[in-house]
Amino acid sequence: MALYTVFDMPWFSTEAPALSEQQIRDAVTRLLDEARTRIKRDLKRVLLLPPDLTRAHSGAGKITEMLYQALPECEVAVIPTLGQHVPHTEEENRWMFGSIPHSRIFAHDWRNGVSPVGVIPASLVEETTGGKANWDIPVDMNSMLVDEQWDLIVNVGHVVPHEVLGFANHNKNYFIGLGGKDTICAAHIAAAVYGIENNLGCLVTPLRACFNWAEEKYLQRFPDVYLQIVMRRDEQNKLVTSGIYVGDDLDTYLAAARASREQNITIFDKPIKKVVAVMQADEFRSTWVGNKAVYRTRMVIADGGELLVIAPGLERFGEQPEVDALIRKYGYTGTERVLRLYQTEADMKAIPHAVAHLIHGSSEGRFTITYAPGHLTRAEIESVGYQYADLKQAQARYSPEKMKEGWNTMPDGEEVFYISTPSAGLWATHAKLNDPARRDLVPA
Repeated sequence: MALYTVFDMPWFSTEAPALSEQQIRDAVTRLLDEARTRIKRDLKRVLLLPPDLTRAHSGAGKITEMLYQALPECEVAVIPTLGQHVPHTEEENRWMFGSIPHSRIFAHDWRNGVSPVGVIPASLVEETTGGKANWDIPVDMNSMLVDEQWDLIVNVGHVVPHEVLGFANHNKNYFIGLGGKDTICAAHIAAAVYGIENNLGCLVTPLRACFNWAEEKYLQRFPDVYLQIVMRRDEQNKLVTSGIYVGDDLDTYLAAARASREQNITIFDKPIKKVVAVMQADEFRSTWVGNKAVYRTRMVIADGGELLVIAPGLERFGEQPEVDALIRKYGYTGTERVLRLYQTEADMKAIPHAVAHLIHGSSEGRFTITYAPGHLTRAEIESVGYQYADLKQAQARYSPEKMKEGWNTMPDGEEVFYISTPSAGLWATHAKLNDPARRDLVPA
């Protein structure tokens, strides 16, 4: 069974140490001009698929607004690729997407708003994961996307190292961002049993290979194009846009992912004893998304080390009540225990994507995870297996106004590595990245 697909050639890319707003606008204009030529139809109904607010720092919301404004004569709809995340409020949509009318932004309903598209067969899942997972992945996707007719679909997103698919964006936005419950659950648990550290920073993971196959088989009728964003830190350690990659093919994704691998992975010769990470209050309100601090730093933290997560917006564990309850019940207690319980507990079997999250969010006993939350109590944090720190004390000691990105020596001599936006990168040792267990299924 073929693991890779060959689409058309990439459309174009724009790269610079820091792209200006005008260069980004020019890329948006060129995308629409080329779409009219390549797709050979008038653009009367256009669908924009940006990420949700957990990727707000990427500027994808502003780019989506640019696309909307460049199509004044079209009927344009926007569906943030929420996956199972909480839908935006009207205020959040305004914050992220600017002038786009709230009435043109539609919330993805992963439970009741999807239509069946097909199945990724168990044989392919087993082949790609080396036998670690061996079940079908049903493909159910947003009904508005698959059942309505569109002249153009523009999939906007930030390519950055990711715990499930190696790198975020590309067809992840379809199969996860606009996927149904059964799709999301089966896919997440497959990636989890394969191993989070076997996925992070790989260009084509087993699940990505499965999605590539599914895109070729089921989505070829879509008149779509990907606009993929890559960011880097400039000399002032500010996140800037360094690349825009546009196309409808796998090579477009690979070009963006290779750029992200060069610019967004920080490699160390030896592990770090203590990492301090900040999760912004306006983006991260649950450990479901706040644990990106855990995912992106776990490959660099030393055995016996500590990760301190400063999360002033943290108010819950899961994005849905049933997921929140599951996390509170079982906690982040390691792969072995979680998978053992998954075999016997009905509430776990009902929402496997939450089981995957419990696996991803554990340090497996290697290092301590300490949360300084804005709205959860010590008892709540400690009940799920994490340690607790007082938010005000943590912010006073590790003040964003005083800390610099990277190494800091505190007044009492403590050395910490400070990360202001852990969701924008990956930090790992050479040994972890070169672990023979990691297989990158990149086409030749």
